[in-house]
Amino acid sequence: MTAWFALTQGRFRQAVDASRRGQAVAQGTSVQVQLLAQEAKARARLGESGLSTLLESGRDLLAELPYPDRPDNHFKVDPAKWDYYSMDIHRMAQDNARASEYAESVINDNIAPDGTELSPMRIAECRLTLAFVAGREGDLEQAVNLGVEGLKDGRQSKVHLRMIASELDQELRQRFPGEGTVTGLEDALRAV
Repeated sequence: MTAWFALTQGRFRQAVDASRRGQAVAQGTSVQVQLLAQEAKARARLGESGLSTLLESGRDLLAELPYPDRPDNHFKVDPAKWDYYSMDIHRMAQDNARASEYAESVINDNIAPDGTELSPMRIAECRLTLAFVAGREGDLEQAVNLGVEGLKDGRQSKVHLRMIASELDQELRQRFPGEGTVTGLEDALRAV
């Protein structure tokens, strides 16, 4: 939890340190997999390299572990949750193709045949990821629409959602200075 709190509070170096300390005592467990993801997320936000190695390590370790008996448990990581983590890391590394691929996969995996969203928290962040990609590709209107959609409901972890949406807002402001369209995202962010 120390790593997650540091990550969501923007203390990325401390998130890396806490993740590494936790990995040392949680070796060979789902917790180690999750801490590898937290480390990679923090390192991506610090602009560091070596993210592919961390992702591969996490995926390899996850493959060695039994499938969790309760994948809905926040502290258990299954392959679908790893894809969700990978999406964040690729988004922050500006690997738009991989980020989009993971976002679409996670959305598809979390929508029931009747259209019910099985994991609104994951889907919300996927929409924010797709908003980043749209903005990077020059489509501000689509970026804001997806960003607002991602913020509208379903998220229990508002702290994490605000962090991602704030990163999106900052990136859109840098890419599209003076564009009033971004205020739609800011209004939705304030409402969260």
